[in-house]
Amino acid sequence: MNTDRIQQLLQFVQEEPGEPFNVYALAMEYMQADPGQALHYLETLLTEHPGYLATYYHAAALYAEQGEVQKADMLYDMGLQLARQQGNEKTFQELKRAQQALRDEEDL
Repeated sequence: MNTDRIQQLLQFVQEEPGEPFNVYALAMEYMQADPGQALHYLETLLTEHPGYLATYYHAAALYAEQGEVQKADMLYDMGLQLARQQGNEKTFQELKRAQQALRDEEDL
C-alpha cells in the first residue's frame, strides 16, 4: 500500500467530492492491504455514485471473499442491469462470468 498515493487520493476526494473516480482509485489502493477500508470506499460509491459501473465488480468480489455470497450475487445483478442500461457489453460479460463463477462455486 502506497501511503503517499493514498494521501494524494484523499486530497483529491476532498477537492472534488463529486468525482467518483477518486473514491474508486482510493478503494483500489486499499484492496490488498486493507480490504475493510476498500469496502468502505466501495460502499460509498454504491451509495453516492450508483451509476459508477466499475464499482460493482470489485464490491461483489470483496463481499464474496468475506463470505457474504447473497450480497455479492445481488451486486452482480445490479451491475449487470447497469451495464445493460449503459450499453457496456464488455463489462456486462465480465460481470456475468464473475457471477456465474460465484454461483457455480457456491451452488446458488
